[in-house]
Amino acid sequence: MAAFCPCDSGKSYAECCGVFHRGDATAGTAEALMRSRYSAYALGDKDYLLRTWHSTTRPKRLEFDPDLRWTGLRILSTTGGSPFHKAGTVEFDASYEQNGHVEVMHENSSFTREDGHWVYVRAT
Repeated sequence: MAAFCPCDSGKSYAECCGVFHRGDATAGTAEALMRSRYSAYALGDKDYLLRTWHSTTRPKRLEFDPDLRWTGLRILSTTGGSPFHKAGTVEFDASYEQNGHVEVMHENSSFTREDGHWVYVRAT
């Protein structure tokens, strides 16, 4: 049986965020991009994260805390971000464990299109 995707879609990683991480497809919605970015954080895929970050807000490099493990994602709401929009937001809770403590990060992320593709802009 294939491993489930870290984004909690219920699909296998290969048929869910894996297609985006491998470059076989691009996210069609802001939510799909957000889910794929969460999975990239969970799997340590820095290249994908940088590739899907807006050029004006993208850091030069990323460092991951080796003691942090992402454990779950819950989408709370979305605005815009469909295949017909130019911008959108995704509000979510991301659970993680760090140094034996379980925490939840709450964020409302802003997305836009750059060169025709959805990219992350910033937390709002």
